Amino acid sequence: MKNNKIQYLSIKVNNLDIFYREAGTKDAPVILLLHGYPTSSHMFRNLIPILSEQYHIIAPDLPGFGFSEAKSHDQFQYTFDNMANTVQALIDKMEIKCFALYVFDYGAPTGFRIAMANPEKITAIISQNGNAYEEGLSDEWNPIRNYWEHPTKANRESLKDFVSKEATRFSYYHGASNPSLIAPEAYSLDQFFLDRPGNIEIQLDLVLDYRTNVALYPRFQEYFRKYQPPFLAVWGNKDPYFLPVGAEAYKRDMPKAIVKFYDTGHFALETHCKEIGNDMLNFLNDLSVK
Repeated sequence: MKNNKIQYLSIKVNNLDIFYREAGTKDAPVILLLHGYPTSSHMFRNLIPILSEQYHIIAPDLPGFGFSEAKSHDQFQYTFDNMANTVQALIDKMEIKCFALYVFDYGAPTGFRIAMANPEKITAIISQNGNAYEEGLSDEWNPIRNYWEHPTKANRESLKDFVSKEATRFSYYHGASNPSLIAPEAYSLDQFFLDRPGNIEIQLDLVLDYRTNVALYPRFQEYFRKYQPPFLAVWGNKDPYFLPVGAEAYKRDMPKAIVKFYDTGHFALETHCKEIGNDMLNFLNDLSVK
């Protein structure tokens, strides 16, 4: 019997309470959905019902995001290694044997670490505006690159607008083909969590640590070349942060990768959820019959 009702649950891993959404029958193939900045598993609210008709969906909120525990940055080191370690602990505790991986934004370097550590468990990878190539980084990253190269207090302070309401709305609306499809509760919920006391320091720690992701790009690419995971890139082609050339670059290391563009921005699920969901199902179902 199908069960595509979404359950809202939490699990204790690495001494953190991690919130997650789960749907679909337990014996169906698993898809692990990893969100990015500045959002949470809430970004998948419309995608999960589409996928859970056929798949078992697990979508956690990363530490410091959404409804997961957000310890202060003095109590928990907010790095992408620790993000991946937390997701790995969730995978291990839930005894997930194999899964397809959907990654977006921050979820990409988190998920690619997971893929490198668990190559035998990865059935497929879907990257929605999740970058792994230097050429995919737009000029919007230049002030952040400056902070990576010169991590001074002044450069850190200069990035505090990164978590502002204006920046959050920009990330949702820029390039969106039909802005009327963007649900205001989505960016409003994100901003609610960004505005929590102490959260700005968490986010600036992650901004600084993002340099480790760029340093790992060659290793991510080596993983792609070695294991050739079935790969689908679904990309908002007007993303102000991750350029279309970054999506095309996946085909350099995985010649069989499928790349699809949608006329929208960074948060492609807000405007093209049905199209992306159907493209995902077609991609995954094709794999199952080969």
